Amino acid sequence: MSSIITGEAVVLELRPASFAARALGLVLDVLVNVVLLVLILFGITAAAQDLDDAAVRALSLLSIVFCFVILPVAIETLTRGLSLGKLAAGLRVVRDDGGAIRFRHAVIRGLTGFLEIYLTFGGLAIGVALFNGRSKRLGDILAGTYALRRRVPVEATVRVNVPPQLQGWAGAADIGRIPDATARRATQFIRQAGRMSPLSAAGMAQSIATELAAHVAPPPPSGTSPEQYLAAVIAERRNRELAQLRQSRRRNSATAERLDRLPFGS
Repeated sequence: MSSIITGEAVVLELRPASFAARALGLVLDVLVNVVLLVLILFGITAAAQDLDDAAVRALSLLSIVFCFVILPVAIETLTRGLSLGKLAAGLRVVRDDGGAIRFRHAVIRGLTGFLEIYLTFGGLAIGVALFNGRSKRLGDILAGTYALRRRVPVEATVRVNVPPQLQGWAGAADIGRIPDATARRATQFIRQAGRMSPLSAAGMAQSIATELAAHVAPPPPSGTSPEQYLAAVIAERRNRELAQLRQSRRRNSATAERLDRLPFGS
C-alpha cells in the first residue's frame, strides 16, 4: 500500500493494483480491441472489390492504429483512466501523485503500449511489471502513472459507547479541553485495536490515555482500564458534539420560522 499527503496534511492510503489484476484488465482490453479490429477488417474485406490494393492496405493500417492506439488513448482520456478491462477488474489508472491522468499521460501510455503489448505480444509489459513494486509497465514508468484498485473492501464500522460503569463519571467529566489531534489519535486507535497484538494495543492505549488525562477532569474511577477510559471519553465527546449540533439546528430552524412569519418588506 502507498500513500500521498494532501495539501491539508491528510494522509490518503492508495492501494496499487496487483500484477494479476493488471494482467486481467489488460487481457480483457486486448480482447476487446482485437475483436473490434477483426470486425473492421471484415468490413474492409467486404468492400475490397470496390477499392484498389493500396487503399485496402491503407485502411487496414489505419484500422490497426485506430484500435490499438487512438481508441485506447481516447477512452482513457475521456474517462480519466478507465477502460472496459479496467472496469471489469476494478482498476483505474492515476498519476503517481494520485491525481487523474490527462491526455498527455494517455498518449504516452498508448504509444508505448503498442510496442510493449502488441509488437512484443505482451512480453515487454510483463517483464517490466514483474520487477516493479506497483506492477507498472513501461508505459506507466514513462508517463508517471500506475493502476489503482477501485474496489477496496469496506472496513466494518466500530461503534464506541460509554461503558455502563463509567456513564455517571463521563456525564459529569470536563472533556471540553481535549485537543482535536489527541482525540483523532484515540479514535483511530479504537478503530484499529482489534487488528493489533494485545501487547501493542495495551501499550498504545496506556500512552494515549495518559495524554488524554492531562485534559480531562476528574480522573476516572479506580480500576478503570486504559481501553475503557478511551472509549468513555471518545464516546462522551461524540455524544456531546452531536447534542450541540442538534441544538444548533433546532435554533436555526426556529429562527428561520420567525423570519418567515415577518411581514413582507419589514
